[in-house]
Amino acid sequence: MTAKVSASEIRAAFSGAMSAMYRNEVPAYGTLMDLVAEVNEETLAAQPDLKARLDATDTLERISEERHGAIRLGTAQELATMRRIFAVMGMYPVGYYDLSTAGVPVHSTAFRPVGEEALKRNPFRVFTSLLRLDLIADEALRQEAAAVLAQRQIFTPAALALTEKAEKEGGLATEDAARFVAEVLETFRWHDKANVELSMYHRLHDAHRLIADVVSFKGPHINHLTPRTLDIDKVQARMPDYGIAPKAVVEGPPTRKCPILLRQTSFKALEEAVSFQNGHGGWEAGTHTARFGEIEQRGIALTPKGRALYDALLDETRKHVRPAADGSNAQAYEQALAEVFKAFPDDWAQIRAEGLGYFSYSLTQKGANALPANTETDTLIAEGYICFDPIVYEDFLPVSAAGIFQSNLGDGAQQEFVASPNQKRFEADLGAAVLNEFDHYAGMEKASLAACLANFTQQTAAE
Repeated sequence: MTAKVSASEIRAAFSGAMSAMYRNEVPAYGTLMDLVAEVNEETLAAQPDLKARLDATDTLERISEERHGAIRLGTAQELATMRRIFAVMGMYPVGYYDLSTAGVPVHSTAFRPVGEEALKRNPFRVFTSLLRLDLIADEALRQEAAAVLAQRQIFTPAALALTEKAEKEGGLATEDAARFVAEVLETFRWHDKANVELSMYHRLHDAHRLIADVVSFKGPHINHLTPRTLDIDKVQARMPDYGIAPKAVVEGPPTRKCPILLRQTSFKALEEAVSFQNGHGGWEAGTHTARFGEIEQRGIALTPKGRALYDALLDETRKHVRPAADGSNAQAYEQALAEVFKAFPDDWAQIRAEGLGYFSYSLTQKGANALPANTETDTLIAEGYICFDPIVYEDFLPVSAAGIFQSNLGDGAQQEFVASPNQKRFEADLGAAVLNEFDHYAGMEKASLAACLANFTQQTAAE
């Protein structure tokens, strides 16, 4: 029997191919990569404790390889097929995000690896949104958009055939895996010829720019790729030096000693030349704005209690100052954010003690060599038998995602939709349930602590 390539190897190959394609299509992305690499190197040199902690938890090597991308799909069939394709790469739907609450007519999930070893091998994620045509008020436009989407096929025949082969045979051999990566990459490629006439594009655009982006093209071009930085404030400050104009504010929590959840920034989307159908078999010139560059800094995954506190503090901040699309009140917003978030502990021990975040437990040198008299967790920590490290938040924040989307739609482009979360409908379209991220992080924490305690039990049994 021919040996199969592991899902993680296919994922790593696809992530690398996607990065190379996007660097070629959007040169500013390459510039961004250089800047992030420079800042990460400086941060590790200046913070040896951070470097040692990342090294000890086997996350140092993955930082430079880490990426997330984002795509927007138009139909339930596209979403269900994308789920099958990502499964071949060992990526599964985690979390449900309703972005209608923030004025964006989509709901989403994140396809990503979920096992600890898979994440260490390559933590590639794709934030995948499905257009909510039901949120378009104009019924005639809604029907026209649905008809356009029904006509397109975003996957190559070979991509579909190889996905089916992987499902039947439990994976792909080397040659097929390489072909699979190349064929699936075509789905994410940029197309400069639209599926619609310019007049139709303008009507879609007036309903919402994101609707125009999804409906008007033959495929869901990757609209950004995101490297991970260890100091997003430094990247934000230096972007202009690299000829890149950053968005006005960093989305997410404020600067902290102990990072929580996710902070993101980006550069403005590019205005790109696009040809539109003219209704007479020819083309006419126009432009479209969709693709941009994004950077993220990841912190600890929060428990439901921690997340409730985060959400409450973010809501309170935005009652004081709501960030304007044009950045005119950026400084006031950042000051309010920093002040309000003083209520969230900025110390790992306190975050753990108050049950606000998830941690991974491991044996210290002492714990590996000596047997404690008491195996109560707090005692084991206090007496130096086990230590704890924050579990990295691998997921996304709806308000931050919407903030990035909105900042790239241009000033004054914010629109309102009736908040209408519908996870049941999304999962029906997906063809599977999404994984609950809180349950997943809790399971990782519990397993790490159980492994430490099992070590002491084995020692006792051996004596």
